[in-house]
Amino acid sequence: MIRLALVQMRCADDSAPNLERTLAFIDEAAREGAQIVALQELFNLPYFPNRERDERFLDLAEPIPGPATNAVAEKARQHGLIIMAPVYEREIAGVYYNTAAMIGPDGNIIGKFRKMHIPHSGHIIEKFYFKPGNLGFPVFETAHGKIGILICYDRHFPEGARALGLAGAELLLIPVASPRLQARDVYMKELMAMAIANQVFVAAVNRVGEENGDAFYGSSLVCDPRGNIVAQAGSDGDEVLIADIDLAEVAKIRNSWLFYRDRRPDAYGSLVR
Repeated sequence: MIRLALVQMRCADDSAPNLERTLAFIDEAAREGAQIVALQELFNLPYFPNRERDERFLDLAEPIPGPATNAVAEKARQHGLIIMAPVYEREIAGVYYNTAAMIGPDGNIIGKFRKMHIPHSGHIIEKFYFKPGNLGFPVFETAHGKIGILICYDRHFPEGARALGLAGAELLLIPVASPRLQARDVYMKELMAMAIANQVFVAAVNRVGEENGDAFYGSSLVCDPRGNIVAQAGSDGDEVLIADIDLAEVAKIRNSWLFYRDRRPDAYGSLVR
């Protein structure tokens, strides 16, 4: 069994207290016996893409490794944790990504995933702040299983989860910044369906609280490979959600539901045109 912790929390406009509170929640997760900790999208920052376009927010980006990931890496080293830490990444001036770093129990960065699908509408202006990811869909080999990452909007595109499943992922971690309570049911159904379609554990960690008029609905959750919700956080408060998962169930269910055996990629050419 693997003990997983999802850190769902409110964020202030100032990044310093957000980071300090996150580090305290990581300590709490460690006291609860967690082995893997997942943080929410842009965990140390306000969710600035729901505000007016402002070049000052570009100054919030930092390299990986950088101050935020270094602080989290020290906690990973202190407690022997695997931590997924999503940050605003600066590759060079003018090139920025919405990125999740995977940090190992020795404090070293195992790798990173850059958000592939970038939403943009009248309300959410992520395309101004983020370049689409260019690292594909990597699966990270860890001491506690094979882990894939999708970030928020990526979950709406089934191809990403399928690519991770085919590459051997047993657990998908999905940091989210999703507001508007009316979207909560879709969020839950979508994650349950993702777990079923790919026979993987799915763990999504959402922000909570109001930011610039948006009310993030929390409801972080863990689904098993049959689509059952095995743990879920509330919708209106900070929470360290703990779930015990058995990754051996992935192989058992894939051997029962032989979806991957019965795929017909020879017939799916139209999907990539």
